[in-house]
Amino acid sequence: MRVIICGAGQVGFSIAAYLSREDNDVTVIDLKPDLIAQINETLDANGIVGHASNPDILEQAGARDADLLIAVTHSDEVNMVACQVAHSLFNVPKKIARIREQSYLNPAWSNLFSRTHLPIDTIISPEKEVAHAIYERLRVPGTTNVIPLADDQVHLVGVICTENCPLVYTPLNQISKLFPSLAIKVAGIIRSGGKPIIPAADDQMYVGDEVYFFTDTRHLKRALSAFGHEEREAHHVAILGGGNIGLFLTQMLHEEQSQVRIKVIEHNLARAMYLSERMSGASVLHGDGLDPKTLEDADIPHTETMVTVTNDDETNILAALLAKQNGCKRVISLVNKVSYTPLIRLMGIDAVVSPRTITVSSIMQHVRRGRIKALHSLREGFAEVIEAEVSETSSIANLEIGNLKLPRDVIIGAIVRKGDVLMPDPEVVIRPGDHVIVLAEQSQARKVEKMFLVHVDLF
Repeated sequence: MRVIICGAGQVGFSIAAYLSREDNDVTVIDLKPDLIAQINETLDANGIVGHASNPDILEQAGARDADLLIAVTHSDEVNMVACQVAHSLFNVPKKIARIREQSYLNPAWSNLFSRTHLPIDTIISPEKEVAHAIYERLRVPGTTNVIPLADDQVHLVGVICTENCPLVYTPLNQISKLFPSLAIKVAGIIRSGGKPIIPAADDQMYVGDEVYFFTDTRHLKRALSAFGHEEREAHHVAILGGGNIGLFLTQMLHEEQSQVRIKVIEHNLARAMYLSERMSGASVLHGDGLDPKTLEDADIPHTETMVTVTNDDETNILAALLAKQNGCKRVISLVNKVSYTPLIRLMGIDAVVSPRTITVSSIMQHVRRGRIKALHSLREGFAEVIEAEVSETSSIANLEIGNLKLPRDVIIGAIVRKGDVLMPDPEVVIRPGDHVIVLAEQSQARKVEKMFLVHVDLF
């Protein structure tokens, strides 16, 4: 597949890294020579310095033969024009754009992105995606990550194993014997030292490990209890940062959990006044999240969860630590810089949200082929979670799980069949129409994709 990526920032670089590892022909366009030099030096991809919406530059990038254009520059307008040029001049079949400005996404102007106006096939709104990811962590407390799958019938959940976890030092193949009626499948472990593994049946979990497991949504609370997590949902939430992420998160909480008391702390006075007019379901405080007086005014000692979502990583981390020090039970921080990831858990921050990982996952879901229904990236690309529908001609159709020749570091987490969730017993036969949910080490994701491709017989 020939792909053009407009923008070589964190998201563009990550997508280029994913696709170039899988033998795609990838070209990246950016105005900054240093970012393009990094692309050319570190990836099996072609980098071009230039304006991403310039027809000459797009032609130089191979737009006439491109299958896909992904526009993720820092300018919404450049992303939109790049898609328009790719469509009008080069007839690129599929175009994906990241759009941040919410006025463009107002439902009243939805006709803007039709094929007769601005022909963009898929629009990604990072702020909404990130707000939804945080909301899921609030909805299922005690977790580091929560991913609903198969129309919410299955959940992939990340938790930290504490000393209270009954399952530590237990071989994974013994869990079903300890909890015979519990639908659960451990699929990934990140050791306390930071090493990620896709475990074998005889591996064990240790105190301090971050464990990812699949479970039937109906068993979610029991599964969390089995890992020693019985935290209650927060009824008092503080949100530091009143940007679009904070605004969307507040709206979600107010609409879905109206009983939750919400306080938003915003440093910019004009923005705080704007939010106070827009937010009927929250109290808005103008102040500095690093100021003890502001934290006192926000009643942090009696707040169950604080979410820090300013546009500054250091502020998010320090404010979360101050909140914990002042009695807040749980903190969730938005962190962009990958280099901070190994330090976060040592600091005592309960959960971290990476906008880059979430945005890349959203885009890659529309890049994968076959009958891919959902795709999510875990922990900076250590593994991918793939939900796909099995066709009549899929290579795994009508085979027992025990007889599948799965690639290395690939685990089937769950199967959804006509509303029923089946855990991956070796004797379960995979049927056409099943939704199979797989966790695969990133380098194996292409092989998993091929498992679900539709094969056409030629007569």
